[in-house]
Amino acid sequence: MQTVSTIFINGEAVEGERNPFPVINPATGEAFAQCPAATPEQVDQAVAAANAAFKTFQHTPDADRKAMLHRIADLIDANADELAQLVTLEQGKPLALAQMEVGAAAGWTRYNADLDVPVKVVEDSDTRLAELHHKPLGVVGSITPWNWPLMIAVWHIMPAIRTGNTVVSKPSSMTPFSTLKLVELINQVVPAGVINIVTGEGGIGRAMTQHQDIRKIVFTGSTPTGQDIMRKSADNLKRLTLELGGNDAGIVLPGADIDAIAQGIFQTAFLNMGQTCAALKRLYVHEDQYEAVCSKLAEIASQQVVGSGLESDVTFGPVQNQDQFNLVSELVEDARAQGARILCGGEAQPGNGYFYPPTIVADVSNGVRLVDEEQFGPVLPVIKYSDVEDAIVMANDNVNGLGGSVWGSDIEQARSVAARLETGTAWINNHAEVLPHCPFGGSKMSGFGVEFGEEGLLEYTQPQLLNISRG
Repeated sequence: MQTVSTIFINGEAVEGERNPFPVINPATGEAFAQCPAATPEQVDQAVAAANAAFKTFQHTPDADRKAMLHRIADLIDANADELAQLVTLEQGKPLALAQMEVGAAAGWTRYNADLDVPVKVVEDSDTRLAELHHKPLGVVGSITPWNWPLMIAVWHIMPAIRTGNTVVSKPSSMTPFSTLKLVELINQVVPAGVINIVTGEGGIGRAMTQHQDIRKIVFTGSTPTGQDIMRKSADNLKRLTLELGGNDAGIVLPGADIDAIAQGIFQTAFLNMGQTCAALKRLYVHEDQYEAVCSKLAEIASQQVVGSGLESDVTFGPVQNQDQFNLVSELVEDARAQGARILCGGEAQPGNGYFYPPTIVADVSNGVRLVDEEQFGPVLPVIKYSDVEDAIVMANDNVNGLGGSVWGSDIEQARSVAARLETGTAWINNHAEVLPHCPFGGSKMSGFGVEFGEEGLLEYTQPQLLNISRG
């Protein structure tokens, strides 16, 4: 496959000024392409281009920015096959899931295109007219992870452009090509300098977070990195949206219809091979149904076909990178050493690639690393409880608070339990569902700020009160 060999600064394809770096196909464990590598000096050039473009782009008529996003969505659709192939090659997910990611990226772009930036009339009297307007911030820095490389780039970039900001994007070095292609497409639509992209490591992220001319950083990734970004953003009081780590709990209420919920639990726990921030990562089940739930989940897990995402019959791809693969293995072995039952999976597949089958682990509890830490991979620990109050306490006994869920037939009981979860989102009989019109964000150490919907759109703006005297 031909891959993008340049970065983009001020609307032009530019060679990286460092030696290119290899990008690994996780299905083979080997490099499939070389990616250009930028320098901190090129970050400065990208920010300067974005800053210059902002001076005029912020005044672009609202209808024109809406039209731009619709044209970008059309280009995503027109290049869907190439984008999906890139996502699978660099990230590993099955091609069908990559195609869904591309389709969702186009849909999310159209949704943002049609959002309106509201003007709120605070007072309209004989004395004054007071209106609350929302103005763009300036240059937005987007730093994205490797698990949903195209989708999360869209989540960051489209609301920024929609509200009149300009952007410097930095994708993960493990999955840069789909974002590079996206930025290439966007540059066919927007004025030069509105969207720029830099790739590589060696101080690139640090140059962005410390840059005095970047007015906002939007970051999706680990909590320690988010904390570092927050510290480095203090000098010019950058606005921040931080969507950080999650260790989402699910609670199965007594008397739940196991056959009705088991497939949903499995799919939301193992979405993208478990490599999703808001995936269900630990499951609490009442003792009366514990063995039945464990058995059903193991049965579904054993039906998955593990292999390269480019093979048509594969339903379950590899872990994206060696470090994550090693962590998953380490957490399972630690649980095993502490007496856990491995009901299925539990061993890396032989051969090349980072293949770890879907694994269900029973007889664990809070205090075991697999429960307390975010595995971010294809393993689900199932914890037994005897009292719902205890389950709520155990679910909340974690520094993270991204999402949580309650599963059961009694919706009113489920609502009552869900309201007590210390999370940004609480699902009932579902998990990990994010929607373009529903605000999404974390609590506790899972970050702050929201994405999606009008609330997420306004995070890219500065409120300004217009006070017109009539007296």
